[in-house]
Amino acid sequence: MRLVIQKVSEAKVTVEKKVISSIGKGLLVLIGIEDADTDDDIDWLIKKMVQLRIFDDESGVMNLSVQDVGGDIIVVSQFTLHASTKKGNRPSYIRAAKPDFAVPMYEKFVAKTEEALGKKIGTGIFGAMMEVSLVNDGPVTIIIDSKMKDF
Repeated sequence: MRLVIQKVSEAKVTVEKKVISSIGKGLLVLIGIEDADTDDDIDWLIKKMVQLRIFDDESGVMNLSVQDVGGDIIVVSQFTLHASTKKGNRPSYIRAAKPDFAVPMYEKFVAKTEEALGKKIGTGIFGAMMEVSLVNDGPVTIIIDSKMKDF
């Protein structure tokens, strides 16, 4: 499981010209799921994500988490995070999980994130054509892959 975490001052997800999720200060999280992912990957990533100290404290030092600042989160499924560009110019998405596995994992990730954060989070719509817009604050963008947690 791979996350692209962006610290934002605002973000929104639009589907068919309708805003379905929007936040102010917080995290926009893109999630890529593969068949090898487990509940342990979900638990490890959520703990890391909500405790990631990337928000400024009173001294302007990145020392606070999204929990510490009372920020919000939007999680958007994005199978293209597992694109392979090893051969040719057309990316291969063979590592990305198929919907029958990815949807329940995505839903579990969202539910456990809400539990960890103590409030509802925003989401995209799995498989929909979405427009995701954001104002990246910093800019700060962090990539975390659960398969690399031992490195």
